[in-house]
Amino acid sequence: MKPPNHQTISFFLIFNFLLSSFPHLQATAAAGGDGATTIAFATLGRSSYAFDIYAIPTNRPSKEIRLTDGKSVNFNGFFPSPSSLSVLPQLPNRPDPTTHILYITERNGSSKIYLDALYDTPPLTSGSRSMLEFPTESTNRLQVNLLGDEQTGGRVSMKDKPSLVGQSLIYVSTHENPGQPRASWAAIYSTQLTTGSTRRLTPKGVADFSPAVSLSGVWTAVASFGEKGWGGEVQELDTDIYVFLTRDGSSRVKIVEHGGWPAWADDSTLYFHRRCDDGWWSVFRASFSTKDGQLGVESVVTRRLTPPGLHAFTPAASSSNKSFIAVATRRPESEFRHIELYDVVSKKFIDVTRPVSPNAHHLNPFISPDSGWVGYHKCRGASNDGKDNNDLVLENVRSPLPNVSLFRVDGSFPSYSPDGERVAYVKFPGLFVMNNDGSGVRNVLTRTAFSTAWDWKRKGVVYTSVGPTFASESTKVDIISINVDDEDLSYKQLTLGGENNAFPSPSPDGKWVVFRSGRTGHKNLYIMDALNGETGRLHRLTEGPWTDTMCNWSPDGEWIAFASDRENPGSGSFELFKIHPNGTGLQKVIQSGLGGRTNHPWFSPDGKYIVLTSDYAGVSAEPISNPHHYQPYGDIFVIKSDGTGIQRLTHNSYEDGTPAWSSKYTRPTNVEWPSGRSKCSFDDCHWLNISPNKVSSSSNKKRQCAH
Repeated sequence: MKPPNHQTISFFLIFNFLLSSFPHLQATAAAGGDGATTIAFATLGRSSYAFDIYAIPTNRPSKEIRLTDGKSVNFNGFFPSPSSLSVLPQLPNRPDPTTHILYITERNGSSKIYLDALYDTPPLTSGSRSMLEFPTESTNRLQVNLLGDEQTGGRVSMKDKPSLVGQSLIYVSTHENPGQPRASWAAIYSTQLTTGSTRRLTPKGVADFSPAVSLSGVWTAVASFGEKGWGGEVQELDTDIYVFLTRDGSSRVKIVEHGGWPAWADDSTLYFHRRCDDGWWSVFRASFSTKDGQLGVESVVTRRLTPPGLHAFTPAASSSNKSFIAVATRRPESEFRHIELYDVVSKKFIDVTRPVSPNAHHLNPFISPDSGWVGYHKCRGASNDGKDNNDLVLENVRSPLPNVSLFRVDGSFPSYSPDGERVAYVKFPGLFVMNNDGSGVRNVLTRTAFSTAWDWKRKGVVYTSVGPTFASESTKVDIISINVDDEDLSYKQLTLGGENNAFPSPSPDGKWVVFRSGRTGHKNLYIMDALNGETGRLHRLTEGPWTDTMCNWSPDGEWIAFASDRENPGSGSFELFKIHPNGTGLQKVIQSGLGGRTNHPWFSPDGKYIVLTSDYAGVSAEPISNPHHYQPYGDIFVIKSDGTGIQRLTHNSYEDGTPAWSSKYTRPTNVEWPSGRSKCSFDDCHWLNISPNKVSSSSNKKRQCAH
């Protein structure tokens, strides 16, 4: 089957659109001489997701079925109503029993919204028993790409949380730049699927998350910062619940202060989650009146439903059975996130996923229109045919830069050899080297290490930092060099004393290494002899009661770029600076707004650009809806070395970081790991692992959580 007949944009038009919209990309395309270069970066844990969407019947949760196809990363599903499906021209008129699922999929290096129709199968209804025994892999499946990059002007973006209302697709997208640093790009859009016409429902200058459309389709509820903007939260976002008309985003009103992830029971009842003053995430109900098509904001009554003693979040409401909701939970006695039903009348929980799949994380439930099934996503593990299709050492990510291929590395701190033929990277607790096409993976160091850099002149020599990552100034961390071409893999220790000596970057002439050290009680930059380390020669480059770190030497030897909190020491806010190796010419390159973070700079092969990671684009989704990320706001950006012309490269709700730039172009193709690797080894949000104690909170929030 062909994809839907939307207006298509050829690769040629996309390419020229990018060049005309972002003139500085023409120069970027020329980086590396022949205009073909590669950027690699890390997303901690992402290669283990392998998410698929599953469902379990609500009246007898005894066996789960997989609804998506076991390929790519499929998550955040939605069961469309029969009335919405009946008017879709993309679906053929077939009499076969059919199950439909709408979901987000990350495939071919890009985020898309797909609708799958599973033919020759009974539809998911409460009376359907035979579906339990039907193997999903054998179904006659039609996949329809409802929304890819082509429907957002050819611009790379993250899509999330889709709903289908008639012929309109409601969803989150990050394809519009708000033009302000540290402002989220997440906004709600409506695309009319018969015409391809797209309307922005979120007001300009506002960020919205987690949209939910009411049963009538009239109203849409979102979690939103409103006009206050993102405050840097990385656990619970400081959002409120707003409601507006689905047709055009008008009549927007705040319904609930302090809440996220709304779900409608009917047009006058909403469920949502919030973290309470007692530390537990709980689900609440908001009830309000509607009259003459208006929401009674003054009549809103909120009540806490799930009790303290467990975390309950990401609620899903039943459209035809108001006696229960579905929630994700983390109980103190469990290491895993599970889906449970909560009876709002009897106030009792019913296990859904724990009896079937006790040792896996289950995320973000949703309920079928007839209330007979609850869906969710989880990691599928190894496929039945032995092929995983997501077990990648190098994952190609669609790049918005012409002639620059972009890869996610299954590890951290990648770096390319000067000829671009090899990649060094860290996969805790060791250091690995592979060819740039992902072949020939070798473990060259088994000690805990972080950061990697290749010597420019001595072939095969790699520098790294050995010891705990991101620790205090006095923590024992030292820099070593290792020749990965030596059979015995012997290494030389270059720093002494271990006062957190880290992030080595060699000079292009091969004589020096710049690094950061906490030897004076503050992390500042130093330069030492590349061959003999600090015993050969050592001098201090920066000095002050702040942190200078994550340094990178430019290919022409003229500049050293680094991250620093020198403008607000100890705040956790980092800006990007550059300085000459002789200590002169200090310049600020960029900062991500007040309180922002800009880290891990790396020069382009011609030195005219810098790739970096930053919270410049704010946060793109509620962090609790994902597995654990230390910084769920990091994206990869490219700027000119003078700090102008910033361009966002990655769009997702994960933590992208530690980028590196190679002069050699790597063909944008996924590279799979050899078989036999463990699957699904990601963590749940670390802040859910600890049973909360009584914590201080504002009197307003205490009042809200008391109900």
